Amino acid sequence: MNRRPTLLAAITLTAAAALTLSACGGDSNSEDKANDKIAGADTGDEKSASPSASASAAADRPKIELPSDLTYTFEWKKTGDKEKDAVLSDSEQSIKAVDLAIANQNALDKPYLFYYEGEAAAGTEQFIQNYVKNKARTTGAYRFYDPTVSVSKDGTASLSYCEDQGKAYVMYLNPKKVKKTEVTAKSYVIYHTSLKKNEKGVWVIQKIVSQSGSAKCQP
Repeated sequence: MNRRPTLLAAITLTAAAALTLSACGGDSNSEDKANDKIAGADTGDEKSASPSASASAAADRPKIELPSDLTYTFEWKKTGDKEKDAVLSDSEQSIKAVDLAIANQNALDKPYLFYYEGEAAAGTEQFIQNYVKNKARTTGAYRFYDPTVSVSKDGTASLSYCEDQGKAYVMYLNPKKVKKTEVTAKSYVIYHTSLKKNEKGVWVIQKIVSQSGSAKCQP
């Protein structure tokens, strides 16, 4: 399972860790640009799909509050299909939940475990632990776009989407330092996820794979 295959490349990891940290631009030590003030998790594109009132009532989804230096743009417009929009909404929250776990330096953080199961949960735990081990977390701006979602009658779904990591960085925590590298083709990543709808009505991720430098995601 690869969550962000170029994200951990900015810090030293063992060869066994297939999950990587990506960051783009030159080095910076500014604490003004990367602080620990907590803000709401709804930062991002206002047009992104949101959980329906009925879905929210059916499942007590965790509140995700992220550091204010992390921002998201989800170019995921509503499809008009209830289930597809639910997949997009829960997937958006699952992405943020992983960054929350990294910010909390907790590889067993409950919010992300709410959205990940099985193989995906195990791989994500390893991914988060790599940040914890290196005393680092994510900072900067992320953009997600070009989603393709399909839902089957058996309660499973698939979602593919692109991520722009060009303005996303690694921040070491002690001492605070933002690690930036130049934008390359590898800053653009495509993800393929497999999901299922659980008994709470939540679309949880069971498997996720990625490819950096995808031609489809290039600007």
